Amino acid sequence: MKLIRFIWQGEESLGILDSSGAFVLSLNRVGRALGRRFDCRDVESYIGHRLEWESWVEWVHRRYHERGDFGELQVPYAAVHLLSPVRRPLSLRDGYAFRQHVEAARRNRGLEMIPEFDQFPVFYFSNALAITGPGPIYVESRHTEKLDFELEVAVILGKSGRNVPAHKADEYIFGYMLMNDWSARSLQMEEMKLNLGPAKGKDFATSLGPWVVTPEDLVPYQTAPPSGHVGRTYRLALQAEVNGQPVSYGYLSDMSWTFAEILERVSYGVEIYPGEVIGSGTVGTGCFLEINGTRRRADPTAAEVWLRIGDEVVLTGTELGHLRNVIHAA
Repeated sequence: MKLIRFIWQGEESLGILDSSGAFVLSLNRVGRALGRRFDCRDVESYIGHRLEWESWVEWVHRRYHERGDFGELQVPYAAVHLLSPVRRPLSLRDGYAFRQHVEAARRNRGLEMIPEFDQFPVFYFSNALAITGPGPIYVESRHTEKLDFELEVAVILGKSGRNVPAHKADEYIFGYMLMNDWSARSLQMEEMKLNLGPAKGKDFATSLGPWVVTPEDLVPYQTAPPSGHVGRTYRLALQAEVNGQPVSYGYLSDMSWTFAEILERVSYGVEIYPGEVIGSGTVGTGCFLEINGTRRRADPTAAEVWLRIGDEVVLTGTELGHLRNVIHAA
C-alpha cells in the first residue's frame, strides 16, 4: 500500500495510490461514502486509527470490486498537488548507516575510518517542524553557501515500545519513504568545529515523499542483511538527479546497519511512539560533499559543485517513487 497526502479541488486528504499509479483512492471520500465523521489528512492520523481505516478500505474494495473501479472515490494522481505524507512527525532522527558514505567522507578529510562505526549505529535529532514534501524549497542566503542534497530513505513508526530488540524491531516500522536531508555545508562546517551538531546546517528543511509504502509491497525485494546483522533488508535501487543529470546511485541494502538495529539503539531507555521518523543516513555517493571530495582527491584543481537557486533535485527509489524539489530564494 502506498499512502500519499495531497490537495485536490481545494480539499486536503490522505489517499491510497492504485496499482497502476494513475488514480488515488481519497480516504476523505471513503469516509463520506460511509456516512462517517472523519479526519484522515496525514499518515499519522491513519496510523492512529489504523484498524478502523483498514476496515473501511476493505469495505470499499468489496463494494466496488464488481465495477472494476472506485468511481467517485478516486482522483487522478497526475492532477493532485502532493504534500509530505507525514505532516508533523513526533520526532525526526537521522542515522549514519552507509559505510561507503562514511568511509569516503572521512577519507576525503584525510581521516582513517572510525572504528566506532562498527560498534553501534549512531543518529542525531533534526527539526521535525521543518518538514516539506515535493515542491519548492525556500532557502536563506547563507543556506546557499555550499547548499547540498542528501539521498536517503526514512521509516515512520507504527507502534509504541521501549528497549525494542533488533530481532523484533521491524514490527514497529509502519512504512518507508524517500528523504532528502538538505544541508547548508558552510553553516554545518562552522558549527561542527565546536563538536556539537549538526544544527543550523540542517534545521531549515527536510523533504519526505512522495508517499509512504508499507512493508508488504517490498517483500519481492527482500534480501539477506549484512553478515552479522539482523533486520529486514530490501534491495531497492536509489538515485539522485540534479537538473536531469544523474549524480548518485546506490541501494537501500547497502546499509551497514539495518533500520531494526538503528531502532534498537533509538529505543534504548526511551519510549518510542507511532509517528516518529528515522532516516537512514546518506547513501554512498549521495551528496555533493562526498562527490566533491572524491573528485578533488583525484584532481586537486577540480571545481566544487553545489546547488543553486533554480536547481531541481529528484530522488528516485524502487517502489518509493520520485521526490522532486526546486530550490527557491526565501
